[in-house]
Amino acid sequence: MTTKAKIQLEYSINCSPAVLYNRLSSASGLSEWFADDVHVRGKVYTFIWEGSEQVAEMVQSRDGKHVRFNWINPEEDDDETYFEFRINKDELTGDVSLVVTDFAEQGEEDEAVDLWNSQIADLRRVLGC
Repeated sequence: MTTKAKIQLEYSINCSPAVLYNRLSSASGLSEWFADDVHVRGKVYTFIWEGSEQVAEMVQSRDGKHVRFNWINPEEDDDETYFEFRINKDELTGDVSLVVTDFAEQGEEDEAVDLWNSQIADLRRVLGC
């Protein structure tokens, strides 16, 4: 088992936490920016990109605050296969930020960061911010 590198990225997002949370936790919201299509059955989400599928289970969620998905990969028995979205709102300024936590194979961290930067640019476009 290879050790994966933890990646944590923070993005400023100019919209309400409730609207942002919907885009991070619902099939319709995620399919607007994260994947080509998303199917949900209970807490199991199937993400579809250009014909390939990956399955994840929503293991934590707190309305308007955060959501965590664990990848379900039968070939790997690895707890470091999750990704998480955490919404922070500064009490003084009202600024909203999105913190993304993910893991990448050693040596592929830059590609993972580039992919998230691209995904979050799509999210901002969808949100109009």
